[in-house]
Amino acid sequence: MTSPVYSALYSPHGGPSGPSAAMTVPPRATMPARRLPCRRPLALALLVAMAAVAASAQGVFRASVDVVTLHVTVADPQGRFITDLSQEQFTVLENGVRQDVNYFSRENLPVALSLLIDTSASMESRMPIAQDAAVGFANRIRPQDLAQIIDFDNRVTVAQGFTADKALLEQAIRGTQSGGMTSMYTAVYVALRELDRLKAQSREDVHRNAIVVLSDGEDTTSLIKFEDVLDQAKRAETVIYTIGLQPSDGINLGGFREAAYVLRQLAQETGGKAFFVQRAEELPAIYTQIAEELSNQYSMGFASNNPRRDGSWRRLQVQVARPNTTVRTRRGYFAPSR
Repeated sequence: MTSPVYSALYSPHGGPSGPSAAMTVPPRATMPARRLPCRRPLALALLVAMAAVAASAQGVFRASVDVVTLHVTVADPQGRFITDLSQEQFTVLENGVRQDVNYFSRENLPVALSLLIDTSASMESRMPIAQDAAVGFANRIRPQDLAQIIDFDNRVTVAQGFTADKALLEQAIRGTQSGGMTSMYTAVYVALRELDRLKAQSREDVHRNAIVVLSDGEDTTSLIKFEDVLDQAKRAETVIYTIGLQPSDGINLGGFREAAYVLRQLAQETGGKAFFVQRAEELPAIYTQIAEELSNQYSMGFASNNPRRDGSWRRLQVQVARPNTTVRTRRGYFAPSR
């Protein structure tokens, strides 16, 4: 069965069916995504009930921006993760106003992960090492996690749909081949839509959504604008980690600087982190850092005390009552609209 393939051509607003039909070239074939059930934490269920924004008669969790979910990373000056903080040590501010945190957990919740790999021609000499590093990362997923593989050059291909089968993930990674230009914006857009679709299909399951994207240069073939992709990322409850691999020839550094700006913005706005390396041999250590961060996060949620449904952007800030710490989470969210 062939993998879903998307061209770089699309309309960011889609046709009559709206954003979910945004790609002008539909998948050649659909690949069934294997979904493994996971139990939602009791505390999150209580939050939903307390906030009175979600539950159906059957008790199915229905995600809503009325319940704002944050996944927070706290580290010391040496970059070591701090995992012993209590709920009382966190303060969440929305537009500078303190919010009541109704849900708090140090549990390592399941992850739905989209792994994006640049397969443009400039990656040819580095593909074997990049593949090994990506396989090592995929092998760290747990039975309750889900992962998919997306490769991108001129086209964006969902090489493997969501699964917890490590053998299938490795097969998809090993099967990537370099060639063509770079459609990174389209790839990130597709990943966000795939994660959103997974969430809609599994309302009873709770996953932290994450994207990890590896690229060695600026986007050259996407017709979607970066501003549109960034807007979509800010609307999604998805943390994006980016890895910029500096061109090995040292020639196209101007293009790489543009790519570095994009990679930083995607990571900073969503609460992730941007990494930049000069050699492919550094990739395994970067993937390890990302995996360890995903295993050492706090999850918390609140129902905003701002009742206005005006669709405005609301800035978020998380503070902790411990000195010399660095706190990362998404920078904000869009309020509900009528």
